Amino acid sequence: MRKVVVAAYSDDWKKKFDEEARELQKIFGIEILMIHHIGSTSVNGLSAKPIIDMMPVVRDITKIDTYNEAMIAIGYEPRGENGLPGRRYFQKGGDQRTHHVHMYEIGNGEIDRHIAFRDYLRMHANAAKEYADLKEALAKQFPYDIESYINGKEHLASEIEREALRWFREFSYSSIKGVEIC
Repeated sequence: MRKVVVAAYSDDWKKKFDEEARELQKIFGIEILMIHHIGSTSVNGLSAKPIIDMMPVVRDITKIDTYNEAMIAIGYEPRGENGLPGRRYFQKGGDQRTHHVHMYEIGNGEIDRHIAFRDYLRMHANAAKEYADLKEALAKQFPYDIESYINGKEHLASEIEREALRWFREFSYSSIKGVEIC
């Protein structure tokens, strides 16, 4: 049984992302257009479960399954779509997870959703603190119940996501129009 652990932010998380991104780039080569560090470990100062979430954006999602053996060779478990159509999901580390890889084809709307959530928390310290405080409290309340932990943060995460997407669209639209937003 996995224990729900929420740890204080670590500078090592960026280094672990960078190292793993290089490994994924070696495997997938030109199929990967970019790799984003997403999730709580990508937000400086935010407490998180110490699992690095990565989002490679690929040219053609239908080709990704042909790389499953190479991913297994570096410790990943291929999980297919894992409940989200258009995604390919891999996890590394078994019960002691270290990385989650969420792959999407360029143009998939999930890409903006993940980036909006990350960037909103990076730019809005109050929302990030509220989210971190809730995750820490839930981890203490449900140390061996990942489902209750996830369900407990769902409402706040959805609120932040809605606000983040609104903010992201306004930011993107303003950027297109040449308005500088600081």
